[in-house]
Amino acid sequence: MRIAHAPSQVERQPRAVAIGTFDGVHRGHRAVLQAAIDTGLAPTAITFDPHPRIALGNRVELITTLERRLELIAAAGIETTLVLSFTPELQMLSPHEFGDHYLRSMGTEAVAAGPDFRFGARRAGDLAFLSRLGFRVLDVSPVPNVSSTAIRAALAEGDVAAAARMLGRPFELDGLVVIGEQRGGTLGYPTANIALDASLACPGDGVYAGWARDHRAAVSVGTNPHYGGTERRIEPFLLDFEGNLYGQRLVVELWQRLRDQAVFASEDELVAQIARDVEATKRATSPV
Repeated sequence: MRIAHAPSQVERQPRAVAIGTFDGVHRGHRAVLQAAIDTGLAPTAITFDPHPRIALGNRVELITTLERRLELIAAAGIETTLVLSFTPELQMLSPHEFGDHYLRSMGTEAVAAGPDFRFGARRAGDLAFLSRLGFRVLDVSPVPNVSSTAIRAALAEGDVAAAARMLGRPFELDGLVVIGEQRGGTLGYPTANIALDASLACPGDGVYAGWARDHRAAVSVGTNPHYGGTERRIEPFLLDFEGNLYGQRLVVELWQRLRDQAVFASEDELVAQIARDVEATKRATSPV
């Protein structure tokens, strides 16, 4: 997929453009992307970074990094994505100016977006406005009960299965592996410590079964209360994995919540519970 940051970087040709923030690239987002693909025109997406609500000063826990969002948009079949910086200058454009500068200049003929899509100064533009500007507005059937807000709520409860049903794939933790306390290795279960950006959504504390780097993974999310920890950590143990992951990006799918975090009477009891977590991880299946 070609990634551009200005319309001048996109060749002018007949295009169908899907527009949205697409945080999570969930089932509803993919319906919008598919509508553009199905036209037979050059399938193109416009997305925004930072998230518009974040740019306006709101707290938003993002479901995916920008890097992962672009990977998922490409996997859906989009050939070109224009990433627009959500700046004050962009916000001040009138809907007419947005249509001319970011759509017509690329050769856009058809546009797909969610029913609540708004654009231009004071959010004055909508799908009907795009139609009045001469673009063919594509009909996208909403996916019931699927939204980024609902996915964040499910994650807060640790319900990764519900999140996966809305996403159409397992929820993922995505970050760089950094050096942690290295306590897992002394217990016989060496873990990777993922540095998760503070802007990203993270499921409620607990132990999860999942998948990473073609290996099943038992994943601890929380403060390690057995050791009196206070810093929230994400520590996957990759079953049957050998190698050094420090400094590498690691994307971990979460398939199933296994249990809450806990304090144990002894380290031996902790190790025995980890062994049970590993066995449960071996039996776990992807929720979608």
